[in-house]
Amino acid sequence: MLGRVPSLIPLLVVGALRSPFKRPSANGEFPRTRLVLPRLRVDLARLAAYERVCGFPTGEDALPVTYPHVLGFPLAMSLMSRRDFPLPLLGLVHTSIEITRYRELPATGEYELTVYVDGLAPHRRGTEVSVVTELRVGDDVVWESVSTYLARHRTEGTAAEPEREKHGPLPGVAEWRLAGDIGRRYAAASGDRNPIHLYPLTARLFGFPRAIAHGMWTVARCLAAHGTPQAVLVRAEFRAPVLLPGTVTYAADGERFELCGGDRVHVSGGVYALA
Repeated sequence: MLGRVPSLIPLLVVGALRSPFKRPSANGEFPRTRLVLPRLRVDLARLAAYERVCGFPTGEDALPVTYPHVLGFPLAMSLMSRRDFPLPLLGLVHTSIEITRYRELPATGEYELTVYVDGLAPHRRGTEVSVVTELRVGDDVVWESVSTYLARHRTEGTAAEPEREKHGPLPGVAEWRLAGDIGRRYAAASGDRNPIHLYPLTARLFGFPRAIAHGMWTVARCLAAHGTPQAVLVRAEFRAPVLLPGTVTYAADGERFELCGGDRVHVSGGVYALA
């Protein structure tokens, strides 16, 4: 049981320093600890900054469907920066997220937050890890997510590639011109200050020509445009980085949405109402 939210920057530093000594494997052990933060209340000023940078309406007493991920991120980093976490934090890529919201979440409410590592799995390019975040009111889970992260390393390439839903191009709805400071603005609101998102110089240290947008910003921006019912299942796959500054097209048809740059799909997903 935690008494406060862990500070992100020391966790990122510790995780980075430990990364060169990790030997990733899908058969490795991983921490079984469940981190629990009770009596959590939302910082409304920080929430408003998040809503503005992601395009959600501000001033409503309801959390955006993606915001609990921000609340749980420091706990996830606490687990993934540990000595007994088998994958290097540096270079870990967020590849997908599945979110289930069971009811509307008041921004002024009090919650219990739980984060844990659910397991490792082989991938043709390395090892994947699943991290679960849960938000509770009393005994009821009101929101939960499963995030998948990939650590790239040499493998025998025997893991099966997951099948993607096949469909034609979705019709474009809007063109968005993304400013070069989107990564810094989202970092200030979310606390995720990974250097690949901040400046061209820090991004080049990790092999990117310019800073790239946070994956969770891209999906939040799409969901702000798409809209979500109160009880909803959201699936999103992060398929290619979005370079900043840049221009992208938000496309949607029914339940499905995409964020594209030319013929390249950066994010694809779906929004499904729960009965």
